[in-house]
Amino acid sequence: MYPINDKQYLKICAEIAKLMSISLSSAKKKVEIQIAKKGSKTIEEKREVAKDLLNICEKDASKRLSSSKILDKLMETLEDEDNFLTED
Repeated sequence: MYPINDKQYLKICAEIAKLMSISLSSAKKKVEIQIAKKGSKTIEEKREVAKDLLNICEKDASKRLSSSKILDKLMETLEDEDNFLTED
């Protein structure tokens, strides 16, 4: 598949990349796989496939925590173990 250089299409892919915390090229690859499955030919059809995938990502993103919130949660200490240090 040749690269798509449509600005709207690339903007949608960038939003997908941001929501999924992946690179733009990975997001474009995910969209291109869906385009190939659906057999979309025109740029409008390709944009629609990308928008559908973006909507799915937005729904998924609202259901889960961001990676920074997960890391913050993992870094919290228990009250009685604030000063506990394990030595090797």
